[in-house]
Amino acid sequence: MGGNVSGTSDLAPLADQAAMIQELFPDAKTVGLLYCSAEANSVYQVETVKAELEKLGYTCAFFGFADSNDAASVAQTACDNSDVLYIPTDNVAASNTELLANVILPAGKPVVGGDVGICSGTGVATLYISYYDLGAITGEMAYEILVNGADISTMPIRFAESSSKQYNAANCELLGITVPADYTPLS
Repeated sequence: MGGNVSGTSDLAPLADQAAMIQELFPDAKTVGLLYCSAEANSVYQVETVKAELEKLGYTCAFFGFADSNDAASVAQTACDNSDVLYIPTDNVAASNTELLANVILPAGKPVVGGDVGICSGTGVATLYISYYDLGAITGEMAYEILVNGADISTMPIRFAESSSKQYNAANCELLGITVPADYTPLS
């Protein structure tokens, strides 16, 4: 990376999220990527997931909304043109999960969410990363720098070391989705 920059990232394992869509919805043909186009992190995530999904044979389409004012209408368009939806870790989407759920769930469209917040509001499944564990990694890195004198410019950015498949039991029941045994209910 260069310079005096390092740290931790809560970026989800995006290739694994694409694989989750294939695992849960192998017969789907189109995946709508619903996100706030004003968030650079969301743009990166949907572009990355799109590339992974296309490798798996899916047709993908971007459905970006500028802010909460057009989120519902864009979500409706996404539902009308997709078999399944993917919503990344996105601050505007997370702040508007009820609004999105009021469009998406009546349309009968399943959502794989980029994080637990999205999944608990409008999703059916997500890959959970532990923010507690991520905090512990951050603490270890700080200890290495502050106590052991580690050179921050040589420390790689670290990510959550594991993830677990979780599902929203209420939304899965509503949409008639049965998840594999290795998924656990959202806590």
